[in-house]
Amino acid sequence: MTDIDVPVLIVGGGGAGLTASMLLSTLGVESLLVSAWPGTSILPKAHLLNQRTMETLRELGLDGTIYAAGCPPRHMTHSGWYAGFAGDHPDAGRRIAELESWGAAGSTPEWAAASPQRPANLPQIRLEPHLRRRAGELAGPDRVRFHHELMEFTQDADGVSATVLDKDSGEEYRVRARYLLGCDGGRTVGRILGIRAEGMRDVARMVSLHITADLSAWAKDPHVLIRWLWLPETGVMGTLVPMGPERWGPESEEWVFHLNYGADDARALDDESVVADMRAALGIGDHPVRIHIISRWSLEGIVAERFRDGRVFLLGDAAHRHPPTGGLGLNSAVQDAHNLAWKLAAVITGQAGEALLDTYETERRPVTSTNVQRALDNALNHLATNNLISGSDSGSGWDHIGRLWSGEPRDAEFARAVRRAIAGQSMEFNEQNIEYGFTYDSAAVVPDGSPAPDNPDPIRIHHPTARPGHPLPHAWLEDWHGTRLPVMDLVGPGRWLLVAGEDGQAWIDAATQAAAALGAPLDAVRIGHLDGDYRDPRSTWTRLRGHGADGAVLIRPDRVVAWRSPGTADDPYAALKPALHHLLAR
Repeated sequence: MTDIDVPVLIVGGGGAGLTASMLLSTLGVESLLVSAWPGTSILPKAHLLNQRTMETLRELGLDGTIYAAGCPPRHMTHSGWYAGFAGDHPDAGRRIAELESWGAAGSTPEWAAASPQRPANLPQIRLEPHLRRRAGELAGPDRVRFHHELMEFTQDADGVSATVLDKDSGEEYRVRARYLLGCDGGRTVGRILGIRAEGMRDVARMVSLHITADLSAWAKDPHVLIRWLWLPETGVMGTLVPMGPERWGPESEEWVFHLNYGADDARALDDESVVADMRAALGIGDHPVRIHIISRWSLEGIVAERFRDGRVFLLGDAAHRHPPTGGLGLNSAVQDAHNLAWKLAAVITGQAGEALLDTYETERRPVTSTNVQRALDNALNHLATNNLISGSDSGSGWDHIGRLWSGEPRDAEFARAVRRAIAGQSMEFNEQNIEYGFTYDSAAVVPDGSPAPDNPDPIRIHHPTARPGHPLPHAWLEDWHGTRLPVMDLVGPGRWLLVAGEDGQAWIDAATQAAAALGAPLDAVRIGHLDGDYRDPRSTWTRLRGHGADGAVLIRPDRVVAWRSPGTADDPYAALKPALHHLLAR
């Protein structure tokens, strides 16, 4: 028996677990990650990485690596809908419609204004090895252990005692930790705790095929990332997504094709039948295809009834599982870890009280519940669009879908209805406020009484704001040497940041006093146009900060606005110290 004593035991080596390991290492907190699997994911899933997630990867020094390995922006500006893919019919592969997606890969003014990072596209099968490598660099290779399985654990008032099996040697060892993070997709930790999941199950039965094939002869529109294929021969929808790894767009070497089967369709369980169905659906006949893996899964949207049980926390798929529509699953997992890691570090190092950890569930469960519902709505809208295209007779095939471009007056309403349904899918491909406009309401935020921004479309329209509870809005700054940097870079790992206006020196002095009095890691800067530590050359920060030249905002280590003062105070120290004391649950 080899006993290990560590502040945090992480169970699971996917996006949530590896991100938690990396973040804790940057915060100076030792952790041990164990995963029952021999390596990282072998499934090419969860490929979209949104702007907020890429900001976290920027913190960890991984954004450049991910962008270099992932899909170039020019190949992911749109999503497209097509009548089939290939085949003998003259309309095979004809485009029905397309939608600009993810702010045209982050290039539109609204998306570029939201973050210094653009969205990325890199499937989990290729992302996780980079996360694992970086986690090992930060924590030490012996602190990231794959093929080590959690067998059991108990918890008491002071910590968690766990038994782990080294599946290579067959030996068991004991781990003692102050906290345990369940990042295992719900396979072990949540089950041991008896935590139930609530929501919709078996919305659809899916089969995914990861293949190598040259599809460049038929994959039109190089700017389209996801191809939604309505298959006239069968009346169902298939989805085709490029997987790279060296080339992208129509020249991609690898692809994933998703097929939808009925719950009682035995063909879904037979690999030969599935491959035959794929060939028939794509219309590629005996064109050379190499199968990497066939995976079967159920489309579902569920949320754990609680995210915390004593000293155990659930993150990622252990806490919530999403349909892939909208790409919110992996992104939510990374952001779970980002929310929790700094709080754990603050409590473990004695900077904050234990009650700060209660805010993890208070903040993340409502956000991830919304994300799950949005993903379900996205998926259901796809199914409704397919049903609309299919009509009452799913076997009507090419003659039926030809009504979309017949130009006949009798077909005009049908064509308009289909295109209206597809246009509605902008709720998936232009969901900027879902990805970036979330807000937190907990004891780790001090409201300032200001109303939430008026938003005519809370899915698609994001209003950046420095209102407490909102993510730190993006603004490009300059130091007095002319070096350009985003305001997010002023927030150091595990550190709070007070940003005052150009006339807010009193808040800077108060922050210095409060930091010393509370032993809190707090930095303070002034941002202005003509005066301050940093210039606001485009007046972006001035427009978004929501306070006057003598006011200030306080930013948490996870870059969420925690407190704001519209102007000066009679005694800034007397105003700031109790706010920080409250935020740290002291």
